[in-house]
Amino acid sequence: MGAPADRRPPVEAENHTPDTLRDFLLDLENTGHSSDVWRLIVELGRQLNLPYVDMIASSNYANWKKTQFVLTSYDSSWLNAVNRDPDLARWSYFRSHAMHHLTPIAVGVEFVEEYRHIPQARYEVLREAGRRGIRAGFSVPLRLHAPPQAALITFSGDHSRREMEHIIRMHGWTLNVAALSGHQRYMTHFAAEFSERNRITDKQRELLQMIGGGMQDKVIAEELGITVSAVRQRMNNILKKTGLSNRAELAALAMSMGILPDPLEGTTGESHTVRVEMGLPQKGASGKGGIRVRTRS
Repeated sequence: MGAPADRRPPVEAENHTPDTLRDFLLDLENTGHSSDVWRLIVELGRQLNLPYVDMIASSNYANWKKTQFVLTSYDSSWLNAVNRDPDLARWSYFRSHAMHHLTPIAVGVEFVEEYRHIPQARYEVLREAGRRGIRAGFSVPLRLHAPPQAALITFSGDHSRREMEHIIRMHGWTLNVAALSGHQRYMTHFAAEFSERNRITDKQRELLQMIGGGMQDKVIAEELGITVSAVRQRMNNILKKTGLSNRAELAALAMSMGILPDPLEGTTGESHTVRVEMGLPQKGASGKGGIRVRTRS
């Protein structure tokens, strides 16, 4: 089977990456929607005989209860009752491992003896997953820090511990990088699609940009040629659509959607300061040390 017509030909220096990972990343470059990214992640899992793929993300790193979305490549409705029980849900790999650690982890009933102690009821959940073909897997913790978020992608299949260990040895790098890159790409599209999901109109996007830019209602009204009352009505409509509660949250939303530049990236003007550091900071010096150069371009 040949490469997709829209996949760019890699240069020779890119061919040192495993073929499966390289092709996944090349296809990832062409995605235009979050659903395209999820399809590629699931297809990768199936290609590596790990057809049961989960992706879960929390919109608030400090509070895992604020789950943003859960995606599965299979019918996971049998887990609904489990997730409604807080004593069982807290032992999920997302909440017990990925929220606190960065290391990928082997999961499933085949690896239960290698994991921390879990209650018998949770062990029974893993056994039931095994009976459904999800005996072993590989979970990759994920992070985004603006705003702080945590996520997890798990690739699983009907494998013995020995078989899963072999898959991890052969394809662990591919799975890890694919999860990291796929998650980042997914979230980029997911943020851009906020307007689509919440039916934000072009006029409302324009208002979000002005609010995010710090403009007050009177100035916005003059700019748009409408009354202050009309401005506030539009703002209230956005608040109702998004579930937000105040102007500051709308400004944060505008940045998250990509309507406004990230303020941490500094000025967008032609002249800006570039921070260059050479050498390593001394241990415990809070970043002090080394040779620092500030240039303007």
